[in-house]
Amino acid sequence: MRSALLLAGLLAVLALAGCGKKGPPSPPGPANQITWPRSYPTY
Repeated sequence: MRSALLLAGLLAVLALAGCGKKGPPSPPGPANQITWPRSYPTY
């Protein structure tokens, strides 16, 4: 029972780890309307 629960938790964590935006961070909105460009942290 405990190993099945551990396996289910591990699978849930691995499934959620794949979510997220790919590539470097960028400011929101169209590129031609960004008034104050800045660098965003990657952490």
